Amino acid sequence: MRISIGFTAIAACGVLSLPALSHHSDRMYALDTTVTLEGVVREFQYSNPHAWLIVDVENDDGSVTTWGFEGSSASNMMRAGVRPGDLAPGTRVRVSGHPMRDGRPAAEWITSFRVEDGKEFNPRGYRVE
Repeated sequence: MRISIGFTAIAACGVLSLPALSHHSDRMYALDTTVTLEGVVREFQYSNPHAWLIVDVENDDGSVTTWGFEGSSASNMMRAGVRPGDLAPGTRVRVSGHPMRDGRPAAEWITSFRVEDGKEFNPRGYRVE
């Protein structure tokens, strides 16, 4: 009887932890593809659990597509020296990431980004000198 209760408790903990694992899924991104875009920062959401960099990218026909790049946590970026002012609205930026599989204009910001003054940052928010 004691083994049965222990097994049940362990199984219940395993089932209850599944939603936490899905939070970190990257299945929506095409990890075998990298897109690099240049544009103007519309907004930098410096927040936890993931920051978002919203960039307006001009297309070949002159129209503008707004892209969202998912980043690391604000706390990771803060430790690395990335501040909200580094990506102020209107800042020209070059950013790379793995695009959404379904074609929507969003990506996992995983490769790097460089701002117009030459500062470059890597995927997890750590400054590259």
